Amino acid sequence: MNTDSEQRVLELVASIEAADMAAGQLAAAQHAALAKPAGSLGRVEELGAQLAAIARVCPPPVPQRPAVVIFAGDHGVLAQGISPWPQEVTAMMIGAFCAGRAAANVIAEVVGAQVVVVDVGVASELPEHPVLRSAKVRSGTADISQGPALTREEAARALLIGAELAAELQRRDGVDLLVGGEMGIGNTTSAACLIAAFTARPAQEITGRGTGIDDDTFQHKLGIVETALARHDPNPRDPLGVLAALGGLEHAALCGLILGAAAARVPLVLDGVSVNAAALAAVAFSPRARDYLIAGHRSVEPGASAALAALRLEPLIDLELRLGEGTGALLALPTVRAAAALLGKMSTLAELGAT
Repeated sequence: MNTDSEQRVLELVASIEAADMAAGQLAAAQHAALAKPAGSLGRVEELGAQLAAIARVCPPPVPQRPAVVIFAGDHGVLAQGISPWPQEVTAMMIGAFCAGRAAANVIAEVVGAQVVVVDVGVASELPEHPVLRSAKVRSGTADISQGPALTREEAARALLIGAELAAELQRRDGVDLLVGGEMGIGNTTSAACLIAAFTARPAQEITGRGTGIDDDTFQHKLGIVETALARHDPNPRDPLGVLAALGGLEHAALCGLILGAAAARVPLVLDGVSVNAAALAAVAFSPRARDYLIAGHRSVEPGASAALAALRLEPLIDLELRLGEGTGALLALPTVRAAAALLGKMSTLAELGAT
């Protein structure tokens, strides 16, 4: 029997509609008429068509109010020594976000994006700050190598936090483009488990070095991922169960943000391995959610590329980033805006008098 939270998740999933492919086809036809050789803008033309399909109109509006949402949570699996960074760094980085001094803040300021930071599962108590939202489901996950990270109810609650925030940002602030970001020491281990669960790839193909761990720590991390997958035997047809068994609270909230963006018909730009893992869960809930996803960049984490391959998405840029926080996705925002602007502002061959 579904809990109230699980029922609300099902209702959210049912509310997601596919993008309007007819509008996308109009955008493709418009590109063929613009003052340039056919197809000469390459994948930027495909992106423009996707934005038109999402907006259900051609030309699509140029996004004016982007926001990056950084969900933060801690991970019980950190006790297994899978990272040299202590858990306290999660809270320290939230302080940097709130002070406007983290990499995500700097890039967001350059590209004109609002920054929202959400505590969905940080192990320590955080001081209040205007930038920080407190939505703590619990103080960190349990150790996935020993048992499930979360209960199904906790995973559903975290998911709904993300979904409701997507709707609120659109309604209250007029946000018309979302970026997913995350912060949580140890979360690449959970991300690897999620990606393995949803892609059926072996752990050695999707486990990366995260914060730059040495060879011994990497081998230990790989063993922990294999142990967790064997213990939980995740069923990809039950995405809530997969999130509860193996995910972080930030992964569940990011999954909700993606589903909420799709329900609100807002494009969402994916970042690195953790956000891509959450996207796999979101698409497992609703394949229609994929219509609203834009791959911002290719992280050097192998799991990120595996997830994008499963989602059939090609990243806009590849700068060999592995930081997270939404940084790579933020760097891709000018390309997204340009793709929409070209369809509305560029001259056609006919306007130039060409035949």
